[in-house]
Amino acid sequence: MKEFIFTMLLLCLLFPLAFCATNDGLIRIGLKRVKFDENNRLAARLEAKEGEALRASIRKYDMLNGKNKQRYSSDDTDIVALKNYMDAQYYGEIGVGTPPQKFTVIFDTGSSNLWVPSSKCYFSIPCFFHAKYKSSQSSTYKKNGKAAEIHYGTGAISGYFSEDNVQVGDLVVEDQEFIEATKEPSLTFLAAKFDGILGLGFQEISVGNAVPVWYNMVKQGLIKDPVFSFWFNRHPDEKEGGEIVFGGVDPNHYKGKHTYVPVTQKGYWQFDMGDVLIDGAPTGYCDGGCSAIADSGTSLLAGPTTVITMINHAIGASGVVSEECKSVVQQYGQMIIDLLTAEAQPKKVCSQIGLCTFDGNRGVSMGIESVVGERSGRSSGLHDGMCSACEMAVVWMQEQIRKNQTEDQILNYINELCEHLPSPMGESAVDCGSLHKMPSVSFTIGDKVFDLSPDEYILKVGEGSAAQCISGFTAMDIPPPRGPLWILGDVFMGRYHTVFDFGKLRVGFAEAA
Repeated sequence: MKEFIFTMLLLCLLFPLAFCATNDGLIRIGLKRVKFDENNRLAARLEAKEGEALRASIRKYDMLNGKNKQRYSSDDTDIVALKNYMDAQYYGEIGVGTPPQKFTVIFDTGSSNLWVPSSKCYFSIPCFFHAKYKSSQSSTYKKNGKAAEIHYGTGAISGYFSEDNVQVGDLVVEDQEFIEATKEPSLTFLAAKFDGILGLGFQEISVGNAVPVWYNMVKQGLIKDPVFSFWFNRHPDEKEGGEIVFGGVDPNHYKGKHTYVPVTQKGYWQFDMGDVLIDGAPTGYCDGGCSAIADSGTSLLAGPTTVITMINHAIGASGVVSEECKSVVQQYGQMIIDLLTAEAQPKKVCSQIGLCTFDGNRGVSMGIESVVGERSGRSSGLHDGMCSACEMAVVWMQEQIRKNQTEDQILNYINELCEHLPSPMGESAVDCGSLHKMPSVSFTIGDKVFDLSPDEYILKVGEGSAAQCISGFTAMDIPPPRGPLWILGDVFMGRYHTVFDFGKLRVGFAEAA
């Protein structure tokens, strides 16, 4: 018997594309861990349909092997285990067609389409390094042919729609519309260990208005409850990357109770978020509330440059000097302090000193088009760089004035923040030996404060003296009407088990187990 069990386990390890069933009634997908390779890093910023979402370049969490864990069992629940590649990509396996052709995909709550490379992808180098869908080999293939294109920060995948059965774990979704990609941007997907992307967002952002895979799972009655949940593993010495559970929630994946917040805008899984705290002290940026999305396809935690710079300064991250920022402080710093001290409306300050075209109530063209944030009152217009720097300086100075700092202290602090503006690619380095000195960073969601410790928001690559540490916070300024927006990616979802409740249109967070 022992020899038989050993043989079966060996088969599951040797053939990771095979579905290995366990005696709890759930189907899991074999996993393996791939080490980080600095020379093969995927460093791409991906935009969503309107160009408003970020796919950051590095993922933090490694795999769990799940030894001695009890598993949630239900005939109406499906579990897909997630792989990890170079701490940058989490992916799982699906099948397309009959018999199923196997593909590794990113399960992405920040997009809504399913796409895989096509056998008709002749002129894109990445297609030669990934599995390709062959419609002629599937008995359930249905021709569609409608052209499709999804834009990314480094190019676009393009192709055409087809229809076929899609196997996710042991579930088979029939007649699923998906994109056969015939062109892929080389730099983005050449080194990627995943073949395609399976979007778990809402149909509202689906290219071609295609019905997402998740919608069809629900419509075809393949799951009991219209809920799916993510668990990313945070233990670097274990093999399993995590699990996505369709149709339910595994109680072994979290501690305590979930805090739920309603979805405020369908498209992404978007909800309202309260203030951001650094070492327990409010930044004040979200006093009037902020919007956020839970996005499994984004590696880091992304937010407005204003607050990300404050965070990176507090943790000692170094970025790129912004001359516009320093120029604003030098030329207008005292004037801004005087206006704020005189209780001028903060959102009017930058227009009062002539750096922005927004007067606090409406956009003033002055011959220059002005884009005004409907919700936040932030603007972009005259001298975009100087205007943005001014608006950031106003927020920073407000915080320091609340702390009763002197004028010299305020100006020195703002100059330091200018030095810590993130690099153009969004990454900021930190000293690996200083983690014990770094503050916690917290996010208010619902009635609860969710903390991240330095060990949880710093990405460590390599060992010993060769180790590099990178801030898990990256700047991203999403324009109105979607923005400003916080993207709670894998840095946050690794710490907090996340439930996507499609039936009740809500998102829930609890401490991951």
